[in-house]
Amino acid sequence: MTESHRQAVQCSESRRDPAPAGRILGVETSCDETACAVVDAGRHVVANVVASQIDIHQRYGGVVPELASRAHIEAVNTVIAGALARAGLAPAEIAAVAVTHEPGLIGSLLVGLMAAKTLAWVWGKPLVGVNHIAAHAYAASLDAEPLDYPAIALVASGGHTALYRCAGPTEIALIGKTIDDAAGEAFDKIAQLLELGYPGGPAIDKAARDGDPHAVRFPRPLLKGQSLDFSFSGIKTAVLYHVRGVPGSEPQRTLADLSRRQICDIAASFQQAVVDTLRIKIRRAVEQTGARTIILGGGVAANSALRTAIDAFGHERNLAVRIPPMAYCTDNAAMIAGLAWHDLQAGRTDALSLAATATVRH
Repeated sequence: MTESHRQAVQCSESRRDPAPAGRILGVETSCDETACAVVDAGRHVVANVVASQIDIHQRYGGVVPELASRAHIEAVNTVIAGALARAGLAPAEIAAVAVTHEPGLIGSLLVGLMAAKTLAWVWGKPLVGVNHIAAHAYAASLDAEPLDYPAIALVASGGHTALYRCAGPTEIALIGKTIDDAAGEAFDKIAQLLELGYPGGPAIDKAARDGDPHAVRFPRPLLKGQSLDFSFSGIKTAVLYHVRGVPGSEPQRTLADLSRRQICDIAASFQQAVVDTLRIKIRRAVEQTGARTIILGGGVAANSALRTAIDAFGHERNLAVRIPPMAYCTDNAAMIAGLAWHDLQAGRTDALSLAATATVRH
């Protein structure tokens, strides 16, 4: 977040309610989950409510932005009320309102941003804008011990795949990113190709358990030199050609030509290619930065093969590996409220003019 956005909320002191300094209410609507949470002292989750849109987007095999925005509008008030009820707190007991304002789908971001601004204004509370990616890099500290810095964080989801050098909760710097597709997007597309269901990450993970990860050798892109960038479009194409055949050649195939075992082998081999790529890039990042902690965040961090591989690498190198519980891997508001506490402690808040930004600003 730029310093120009970091300024006091335009509320008079007479309207400001006294509240414990630690309880932050967070709102998250960056993509296809409407979420609200209350977190105390940056780490202790008091309430965490998420309304998923999987049923809405399932028939399309991916998130439809217009439908996502409408669903957020319908759910946001109920989710906020639910989080406050579960926490058993009144507005006077909330210290600040935090909200995702970047990056994400612009229509979705605006719904959460306007809801949070309204609460901040009505309650007379500070507003804290939070970067969604930085929050994923912080999620492993929720309901857990504080993270040990310096660290490197891999944030991998349907919309993002990037590596960050982290000097602290709010001090992160980009060191590698995808040049095309995100890892989570590749999981969704391959699951759709193999007709395994949506969302693709859990579907591939499940099918891979019955397959051989070495059955098919799919490419591991961008491994030459010491690059920390990623590319997943080539893996998607390789899987497509393996399933259907190379365009213009014979014979052309359909999924019906494959047995269930062959489909599971393809899922496992694809997953292994992605996991190998992510592990190699994490290893390079550790060697280049001297980090003593590895953090995983984002929906892809829920993948069982990735969690196992990074745990093994951390043990091998005597590094701490911090992976959030499943509930905090996917989009949630607890990570938003938790990270906002650190901004509030440093006196960084935002004006009610805070804008939503769809793309990542590095």
